Amino acid sequence: MAPLALPPAPPRAPREQNTHPAWVLRLPAIASSVGAVRTAARERLRAWGVAAPVCDDALLVVSELVTNVIAHTFSDHLECRLRAEAGQLRIEVEDQMRTGTVPAPRTPAPDDHGGRGLLLVGAVSSAWGVEDAPHGRGRTVWAELPSRTEECR
Repeated sequence: MAPLALPPAPPRAPREQNTHPAWVLRLPAIASSVGAVRTAARERLRAWGVAAPVCDDALLVVSELVTNVIAHTFSDHLECRLRAEAGQLRIEVEDQMRTGTVPAPRTPAPDDHGGRGLLLVGAVSSAWGVEDAPHGRGRTVWAELPSRTEECR
């Protein structure tokens, strides 16, 4: 009698390309944090091999969302999170003290010096939105971009 042969193990699903551990940076909600988070995010995206055009768009989104926290909330600090998985780059910026209004794009006058941030975020992202933070009294504004791999500048 021949030994019992076990069926071959099912093949393991290959690990999704562009999957990286989440990156989190917590900073004070002050003007100098905009440049600091851009620099740190650029280094992380570069390490992940995110395509240069996606990197540029991601840095624009990070800058706009961090600036909005500084300008429009009563937060002492903010948290920026990046996740790249399944061909998507997700950017989240969480404040600690939401205001009474939900962030929304507006239509500034041609000579206005501000008011275009969320319009820019919407223009470069495939989706974006706002949700209450899972803990505390904060709010998270997020955006998603397709993440092709190439070198980030």
